[in-house]
Amino acid sequence: MKLLAGNSNRHLAEAIAQSLDIPLTRAQVKRYADNEAWVVIEENVRGEDVFVLQSTSYPANDNLMELLICIDALKRASARRVTAVTPYFGYARQDRKVGGRTPISAKLVANLITRAGADRVLTMDLHSGQIQGFFDIPTDNLQAAPLMAADIQEHYGRNADVLIVSPDVGGVVRALALASRLNAGLAIVDKRRQGPGKSEVANIIGDVAGRRLIMFDDITDSATTLCSAAQSLVDAGAAEVSAYVTHGVMSGAAAERVEASVLKELVITDSIDHDGRLSNSSKIRQVTCAELIGEAIRRIANEESVSKLFD
Repeated sequence: MKLLAGNSNRHLAEAIAQSLDIPLTRAQVKRYADNEAWVVIEENVRGEDVFVLQSTSYPANDNLMELLICIDALKRASARRVTAVTPYFGYARQDRKVGGRTPISAKLVANLITRAGADRVLTMDLHSGQIQGFFDIPTDNLQAAPLMAADIQEHYGRNADVLIVSPDVGGVVRALALASRLNAGLAIVDKRRQGPGKSEVANIIGDVAGRRLIMFDDITDSATTLCSAAQSLVDAGAAEVSAYVTHGVMSGAAAERVEASVLKELVITDSIDHDGRLSNSSKIRQVTCAELIGEAIRRIANEESVSKLFD
């Protein structure tokens, strides 16, 4: 088994390699002067089971092309099997037609990864489960709920009296999975989306007055809707509101928006590398997903069950 890392998240790749006690494969993933990606693998990978570690986060198109070129290089070097490990799968929010003459970009990206030569995909908390069906190759979608549940128990107490909140109707199944692990109740924010990054809270389903609330979602980008939902919950009488989000995209002034909000804290995983931009934030905290992904890689390499990780 070999691990090959692109440039999107070297810190996570090194942590995964350390958890597996396997060094990263020597390779050069660089750019020409005109920004074309250029890959040279400096080790023999013939007949190997290779895992390419590369989130397709910002800059999404550059990181996606790196992933595709790495896969192509490995297949041409006669790797036995290539698994694309994308902790954060970019374009996942474009998983359906939202109007006339619009694309389904998540399907296009799935086709690109497959046609590049990937034999398998390993990702975490896809925006919607049906994206697994966009791939014509085996796809494992890891759940961040066990990581988040463990962190909540550590920081709020093992018998924490908290209420889990889904920030929209579409995330109910995800929030329910976390609530079940914590033996906690569930509330729902009825959010009406008016466009990309724009939404308003129409209603709150559940009694949140006087409760400690934890919102759980898969992605926060600008953090606008997350902060507005938190404000609505406080206005409804919540004692405090925190948020746990798997993929903290944190575009633009998202960190500043969280700092100025009523949120007690925002907890995200390290599926996306922010290059130190969030280190000065007093409200944003990261938990690592390296051991979870590392264990999934080990199980895939050994032909063991991945789903049993979440039993």
